[in-house]
Amino acid sequence: MLPFDTLFAFFGIAIVLALTPGPDNLFVLMQSALWGPRAGMCVVLGLCTGVLGHTAAVAAGLAAIVATSPYAFTALKFVGAAYLAYLAWGALRAPSGPLNASRPPAMAPWALYRRGVFMSLTNPKVLLFFFAFLPQFTSPNPAYGPVALQTVMLGVLFMFAALIVFSAIAFFSGAFGRLLQRSPKAASWLNRVTGVVFLGLAIRLATTSR
Repeated sequence: MLPFDTLFAFFGIAIVLALTPGPDNLFVLMQSALWGPRAGMCVVLGLCTGVLGHTAAVAAGLAAIVATSPYAFTALKFVGAAYLAYLAWGALRAPSGPLNASRPPAMAPWALYRRGVFMSLTNPKVLLFFFAFLPQFTSPNPAYGPVALQTVMLGVLFMFAALIVFSAIAFFSGAFGRLLQRSPKAASWLNRVTGVVFLGLAIRLATTSR
């Protein structure tokens, strides 16, 4: 097991990184505002599952393929961008009026969870970040165990940091979104803002480079 001071420092950095505005926390914020805090938590759990997926890819050496192959990187980012564009289209086409009067109050929890997983796993920048970031805290010292196991431990710790931060975002933005949804005008604007944010994330992902 890695030393406590290393784990503590890593956890602190992970909290700061989770707080830094980016696609994942913006995604949680908009989905929570649109569907409520419970729905937002389903998205959060999906994103955290994606963190474990990226960690497993780094531990198994699969991340190196995306890091070295421009074709794999491009394919992954365009799949993610297309999905975000699809979400943007759905939000922009949503009917006007109070959300709870024009459609069901929330998507199915499993659908929201899948949305979070897909959002995370189709972002190659997250995978490349883990590929560069996690090894900085591992050690070849046999006393600390296999490097792959150290990587998994760090990934799980990063997931807990993301869970704490994203859960707080889901709670506060979900509560605020419920207030907005009581007004037909505010609900309509919330849909439009959500669509614009998703479209912006799609363009950003599609134009990103390694």
